Amino acid sequence: MAMAAEAATVPLGVLLRREVTSERMERPDVLCGEAARSRKGEDFTLLLAEAAHRVAGDPSTSFSVFALFDGHNGSGAAIYAKKNLLNNVLRATPSGLSRDEWLAVLPRSLVAAFVKTDKDLQAVAETSGTTVTFVIIDEWVVTVASVGDSRCILESADGSLYHLSADHRFDSNRDEVERVTACGSKVGQLNVVGGPEVGPLRCWPGGLCLSRSIGDIDVGECIIPVPHVKQVKLSNAGGRIIIASDGVWDDLSFEMALECSRGYPSDITANRIVNEAILPRGLRDDTTCIVVDILPPEKLAPSPPTKWQGKIVNKMFCRKHPDMSFKTDTEYAEPDVVEELFEDGSAMLSRRLTTGYALQRMFEPSSCAVCQLRLAYGQGISIHANPLQHEKMQGWQGPFLCRSCHEKKEAMEGKRRPIDPSTADAFSHVGGA
Repeated sequence: MAMAAEAATVPLGVLLRREVTSERMERPDVLCGEAARSRKGEDFTLLLAEAAHRVAGDPSTSFSVFALFDGHNGSGAAIYAKKNLLNNVLRATPSGLSRDEWLAVLPRSLVAAFVKTDKDLQAVAETSGTTVTFVIIDEWVVTVASVGDSRCILESADGSLYHLSADHRFDSNRDEVERVTACGSKVGQLNVVGGPEVGPLRCWPGGLCLSRSIGDIDVGECIIPVPHVKQVKLSNAGGRIIIASDGVWDDLSFEMALECSRGYPSDITANRIVNEAILPRGLRDDTTCIVVDILPPEKLAPSPPTKWQGKIVNKMFCRKHPDMSFKTDTEYAEPDVVEELFEDGSAMLSRRLTTGYALQRMFEPSSCAVCQLRLAYGQGISIHANPLQHEKMQGWQGPFLCRSCHEKKEAMEGKRRPIDPSTADAFSHVGGA
């Protein structure tokens, strides 16, 4: 009743402005192409132009999902993540939300889903691992969650290039080296007996060169599934998204991938990128590319930019001021402006699960924030180090975790003893990701 009364008091001017904005910002056409060359059979993709509905049974609330899973040390983790991750995202997202609220809590839902997928995978004793680049497109808003070294980039309609994912290779991320070392593992190159250290930086035991993934149970809890998440809003001029495994990026720069694909539809573009990547050295790894075009309605293919301006990679986003309320469909974006709505790459689960809890009513206090397990009164464990202090500041002690998810959080944050190197197979992942 309270919600109905609130809706009835919305000023007429606001309603009319929403109608005008809705007419201006029609739903885009989302076109997808994919190409792959397999060497080990460990790359998997998920391509869903209509993945689900935000409001059950309402096709106008549909959203798209495109994902790439690059497995290592076997394909089990990649197959498992492909099958379960989307369902875990949906389970972690409260029902009955407006679109603005749904988009605001999506980053937190993705974090919970990645961690639950990893936790469930461990329960079936699967020792392989996988990178994940998971893209959700809701009208003109793009949300990307990523672990590992597959990458996702965006080219806006004016030819500007944006990074939507993070690189979790130790060689590329000094902060992750320090985090993993602080958890008790060692990071270094392969030390060949009687010879020099060779190859990329790796985590020992295990020899994995990634600091974040889903799976990899035998490497230890310092390799975490907590994703980097970025959410942006495109203008109604649209843009092109390229998602590709390291088999592409090891041989192509981001600029090269864009240069060889401009003016072509998504399916041809994906093939051109893969062929260009394997041209210099042949097929050395599974090489997969997904191209997604977000286009104004009835525009069948992207037009090449009128002039390539050679803009710097990681060009600054038009960032929404933190004091502004989260609005996406009540503001008309300027032409070709990509607006950053959210970004967080912190490894701390306690920080990441707090995101999206600004409205306590949107979440069930009697459920685990990760696995959604129903909790009896007093059974949940607060995710905060000092629950009483948090309650004084925020009005409650939540979110809460069940005991097993709390233990996983403690292990990921280095508060539980990692795998003993003397009892682990130190070379189990060498040659993998």
